[in-house]
Amino acid sequence: MPSLPKIDPEKLPRHIAVIMDGNGRWAQQRSLPRIAGHQAGVEAVRQTVETCRELGVPVLTLYAFSRENWQRPKWEVKALMGLLSQYLRSEIKKLKQNDISLRAIGNLDQLPDKVRELLARAEEQTAGCRAMVLNLALSYSGRSEIIRAVRNLVQDVRQGKVEAEGIDEVLFEKYLYTQGLPDPDLLIRTSGEYRLSDFLIYQLAYAEIYVTKTLWPDFRKKDLVAAITEYQNRERRFGLTGEQIRRQNNLSAKRS
Repeated sequence: MPSLPKIDPEKLPRHIAVIMDGNGRWAQQRSLPRIAGHQAGVEAVRQTVETCRELGVPVLTLYAFSRENWQRPKWEVKALMGLLSQYLRSEIKKLKQNDISLRAIGNLDQLPDKVRELLARAEEQTAGCRAMVLNLALSYSGRSEIIRAVRNLVQDVRQGKVEAEGIDEVLFEKYLYTQGLPDPDLLIRTSGEYRLSDFLIYQLAYAEIYVTKTLWPDFRKKDLVAAITEYQNRERRFGLTGEQIRRQNNLSAKRS
């Protein structure tokens, strides 16, 4: 088996976000029911979490269930909620052992009571973990998140808690689900689709996007390493020219 590319620990993404796509197609290619694809995708989740922890990636956000996914057949939604519950029950001990804090973002009130209870318990039991944050985006919509943030911000302005003149990006980000976390540096989408699908649309403004044709159930450590390697080979300019970035890097190197 060929060795994996070497990753520079000094240039790791602070936050990786993943759109886990392709479960249904994976099952269809094997003449299996769709739920088989979702079940197979759980192993990809485990390996991705374990690899991020091993490499030292501080934050991982997985797009597990979108707001639009509620429109899927009832049996499939029920099965997905069952798989989520099973994952939370089986992985909580391992998350604690690996010092990983679990969080959930999205309109969690829409989730079944038992799932919300399991999430709350998992968040409470891993609250003291510091090595890594695992975010599960559930019943999530990027547009809905922004509207929610605006409503809460307007309410605080009306109540005199915030001055309208003082509103800026730093303040606004405190009203997002991801408050306190760095914006994603790297977005990975599996299955070859080129869409954001209403995922972290504010936070992904400057993220590097990596698309792979690999279907999510087949996504493994080598695929994640390939994405991070590609990320590390890119020049992130944030609106500047390449020459400006190189000049900044040279100055930083001299200071250090």
